[in-house]
Amino acid sequence: MSQESIGLIGGTGPQGRGLAMRLAQAGFRVWVGSRSPERAKETAASLNTQAGTTNIEGAGNAEVVAGSKYVLLTVPFDSAVQTVEGLSGHFTAGKVFVDVTVPLRFEKGGPTIVELPEGSASAHLRRIVPEGIPFVGAFKTLPAHLLEHVYTPLECDTFVFGDDESAKAEVMEIARRIPTLRPVDVGDLGAAPFVEGMTALVIRINRTLKSREGRYRIVGAGS
Repeated sequence: MSQESIGLIGGTGPQGRGLAMRLAQAGFRVWVGSRSPERAKETAASLNTQAGTTNIEGAGNAEVVAGSKYVLLTVPFDSAVQTVEGLSGHFTAGKVFVDVTVPLRFEKGGPTIVELPEGSASAHLRRIVPEGIPFVGAFKTLPAHLLEHVYTPLECDTFVFGDDESAKAEVMEIARRIPTLRPVDVGDLGAAPFVEGMTALVIRINRTLKSREGRYRIVGAGS
């Protein structure tokens, strides 16, 4: 497993599957992780078929973290803390942690943000990820349904934030290589609650419009 590869913790879920295929089509070596290595391998084979690629592989979450430079957390937020705590020993120097989670609660009136003491999922998880590992938030507002339709252009923006400017720039470059996706730098970790709130908002909009593909595009802000 290459240290330059991208690993997805919980990559067998909808968000992880979609990102894995989009990243593989962009030319990255991608590892899909799961608590079950066999499930991860089966998912990887299926994703390669769907995406027309050969560069997606599957393994247990611990192996994926240990062998990847960029580690994307794509599990539901309900299991995020337990998952990261169980893998913390595998986060070593040189890795970049990318949080894709959003703390949503689905109620009759639509999704709401789960209130956390730190104000956001990313700030909550930052406490758990080892201090020396750069922490970046990205891909939070991209609809999983659209991501999995790999031959439909994304034609939207993803909002990227983090306190480590170098790591943030690297993640933005990864996002930029996905066709028709534009990364937008929205600042430091303090941007997390706004971005996570935008995810809840776009889900509500999609429900109102009976759509599953609504997403954000900032206009008048350069390329």
